[in-house]
Amino acid sequence: MKTLPPLSLYIHIPWCTQKCPFCDFNSCIKKKEIEEKKYINHLILDLKQDIHLTTNRTINTIFIGGGTPSLFNYKSINFLLQEIKKNVPIVPLAEISIEMNPSTATYQKFLNFQKIGINRFSIGVQTFNKKLLNILQRQDEQISIKEMKNIIISLKLNNINYDIMYGLPYQSIDDALSDLKKIISLKPQHISWYQLTIEPNTIFYVKKLNLPSTNTIWKMWKEGNKLLSKSGYKQYEISSYAQKGYFCQHNLNYWNFGDYIGIGCGAHGKLTQKNGNIIRIIKNKTTFDYTHGKYRNKLYMVPKKHQPLEYFMNILRIFKPTLKKKLAQYTCVTEHHIQPIIQKAITQGYLKETLYTWETTEKGKNFLNDLLELF
Repeated sequence: MKTLPPLSLYIHIPWCTQKCPFCDFNSCIKKKEIEEKKYINHLILDLKQDIHLTTNRTINTIFIGGGTPSLFNYKSINFLLQEIKKNVPIVPLAEISIEMNPSTATYQKFLNFQKIGINRFSIGVQTFNKKLLNILQRQDEQISIKEMKNIIISLKLNNINYDIMYGLPYQSIDDALSDLKKIISLKPQHISWYQLTIEPNTIFYVKKLNLPSTNTIWKMWKEGNKLLSKSGYKQYEISSYAQKGYFCQHNLNYWNFGDYIGIGCGAHGKLTQKNGNIIRIIKNKTTFDYTHGKYRNKLYMVPKKHQPLEYFMNILRIFKPTLKKKLAQYTCVTEHHIQPIIQKAITQGYLKETLYTWETTEKGKNFLNDLLELF
């Protein structure tokens, strides 16, 4: 029997107060009062439709993302979590995360979400620079550092992530490092520090942007990486830094090629079966289709020839050696099948190996896309 990977649950709530010009996630602008109860009832029905594909496994982590899920009332989220528990087992003390925008990051919101069992908060700050906030169309969304510090201390919040970006239009190296220093001053347990990428389905894609040069972006990353390391944050993934003991367990499950149920508009799921088949499910993106019971847009089995690429796209994001035996445990492919590719990656300086492990080199980390193209 195949080794079945750990299981997580992703919940997508698509509404936002506005659409950010850099965002390519499935989201929609809140134009009127959201029918929270209606949407949550459909989330539960969506979950029930997928449960039979989980082979009775227990959920280890839950991530409520969006959009801006913190727009929802805590009572609605609590009802959803209780219904999930009735339908599928969840490990005790599971990591349960929710994404929040600074505009919704109030004392009362944190307190209410904390009361219903949410134990990890991910806050999308992006930048503190007023000029850059204006370019990102997020000028009305900021909470002050002082306010945030007071909330953290008052509620004894001990598992917070901040999203912060670099490589923004007109951003200097000093601008980027200033943002990073302000985030570090809040002493969060986790920092997601990532480069702005211009995606095709975004407003920024059709605009002429004055982006920093490649050389400037490299210097931003290099200096920022040193600053984070000096401040006690370990880089454990391409854009993830954390204090000891606070790696995001939900994201680690993705990157370790774990399984996950995805419910909500546009959510994705990956569910491995006992016979070794890997099933991927994509949900309908529009709230109209979704709230009329049309949950699944696509369900398909990942062909064996595509499994190595999918596996390594995830596993090589983590900055630690990966056990060779996991390839055969989590896919239908053995080490023997991909040995020529592995050898080429080693020869070109992207990978190194021991008897039992593979690991990306510094070159492999910096040129991950080139490495993945070999698969």
